[in-house]
Amino acid sequence: MVDRIFAQAGDLREGKYVIIDDHPCRVMSMDKSKPGKHGAAKINVVAISLIDGSKHSLAKSSDADVDVPIVERKRAQVVSVNGNVAQLMDLTTFETFEVTIPADAEEAMEAGKDIQYMDVMGRRLIGKK
Repeated sequence: MVDRIFAQAGDLREGKYVIIDDHPCRVMSMDKSKPGKHGAAKINVVAISLIDGSKHSLAKSSDADVDVPIVERKRAQVVSVNGNVAQLMDLTTFETFEVTIPADAEEAMEAGKDIQYMDVMGRRLIGKK
């Protein structure tokens, strides 16, 4: 299964996704320098990891290739909540699985509620848009 595609660094925008140091990240800010006499413009990207919330940065030429993760948004029903772990059932495939609940989504988790989750690079994540 393909979990990433290639794009040019100059095509990135705030709010889009990029892979930095094998972490799928959401682009938070970008800075683009003007092209010099002998080269292409440079792109400086600051992004936040979807997995652990860590900050990552990337500096590349605007015509360089970057990895972009394939992010699938899916719906699931909360089966049970035990501490910071929720058991979910996918509403399409009826598969059940467990995911860690991020701190900003703990209050919204209750059994029987429908939620949206993301499938990114073989990992399932909740609470991040």
